[in-house]
Amino acid sequence: MIDEIVLGLITFFTSTVAGVVGLGGGMMLIAILPSFLPLNALIPVHGLTQMSSNLSRAVFGYKYVKLETIPKFLLGSICGIALFASILYFISLEFVPLFIGIYILLSLWSKKFNEKIKRYESYFLAGFFQTGLSIVVGATGPLTMTLLLKDYEDKHIVVATGAALMSITHTLKVFVFMFFGFVFFDYLGVLIAMIIGAVTGSYVGTKLRDKIEGKKFVLLLKVLLSALAVKLIIGLLW
Repeated sequence: MIDEIVLGLITFFTSTVAGVVGLGGGMMLIAILPSFLPLNALIPVHGLTQMSSNLSRAVFGYKYVKLETIPKFLLGSICGIALFASILYFISLEFVPLFIGIYILLSLWSKKFNEKIKRYESYFLAGFFQTGLSIVVGATGPLTMTLLLKDYEDKHIVVATGAALMSITHTLKVFVFMFFGFVFFDYLGVLIAMIIGAVTGSYVGTKLRDKIEGKKFVLLLKVLLSALAVKLIIGLLW
């Protein structure tokens, strides 16, 4: 029972962070979960919890969700998760975090890179790689958030739309793990505590977001994305 309470509080904190700036909560949570869960349950439990966190965050900010991004992202997500789930046991994805980290850093800070990559960037590709890779990497939200930050200036649009897209990623991922036989019911107590923490954290984070001025929000998000990218790169190299 102690573990359930602790995980619920941790999830509340990480979901609040994500509710304010749009991301970071999922990556913090997946870094903490190995201390509480066996490795085989790590990504499935994280996925269901993040589905609750992102879906509730999108619902709380529903009027800011850009619906035009969803069809292409959903199609890309279905294609991506179908491909990666089918070849999961046949390929090495060891260097995926390195490529994600480099892409995020260049996309945020290099004008020349953005000029060259813009013609290839799309919500279809974002969905393809974010959702496909999520069954291995766990937290791939920075891929979409980097794209949204370029397309929209309003912080509420960036966070709410990012949450809607990430909820698609995590929902599809949960179905994949159910298909492969993972029994979520075995972790029912933990999941209930974490889902309650996730939803309440989304609500609090949505309210706190108004306290951050627009330009400061963009700078904070870029710094946080950069820190996560560096963490991915260093984690692989070391």
